[in-house]
Amino acid sequence: MPAFFEAEFWSLANPELWVGVGLIVFLGILWMAGAFKTAAGALDAKADKIRADLDEAARIRAEAEALLADIQRQSAAAEAQAKAVLESAQEHAKRLAEDTKVKLEEELALRARLAERRIEAAEAEAAAQVRAAAIDLAARATEEVLGQRLAGAKSDPLIDKAIGQMASKLQ
Repeated sequence: MPAFFEAEFWSLANPELWVGVGLIVFLGILWMAGAFKTAAGALDAKADKIRADLDEAARIRAEAEALLADIQRQSAAAEAQAKAVLESAQEHAKRLAEDTKVKLEEELALRARLAERRIEAAEAEAAAQVRAAAIDLAARATEEVLGQRLAGAKSDPLIDKAIGQMASKLQ
């Protein structure tokens, strides 16, 4: 049981009574001076400041989340763009390789045709030279044979003239 229900508590010689009376008087003075209102106002102001700080923190958090989502979208878009650029570059390189292969094949075919033409021209020239040499040799041999046959016989100016023309006609 509390001590204030006992008779000795209410004795004026009891120091606990005077502590209680002093406390009540002190609280009365504080109430009269408006200290409770001031303290309540200060607590309310502190609560309002804390509430404003919490609202600001919530707003900053929402901004940070929105910024994070925007950065993630931008990152995904950049990644998709990089992938598209890479695919485009690979496709371009493939087309370039195919074009180069086709051009190389065309160039090789052109060079082969040119080489064949040069070979044919060289063959034709060689055949013409062989033919000319054979004609020249045949003409000289004929001239020599006819010259030996006719050397013992009488020399006829018409035969000599025909032999001289024979070399030019065979060519």
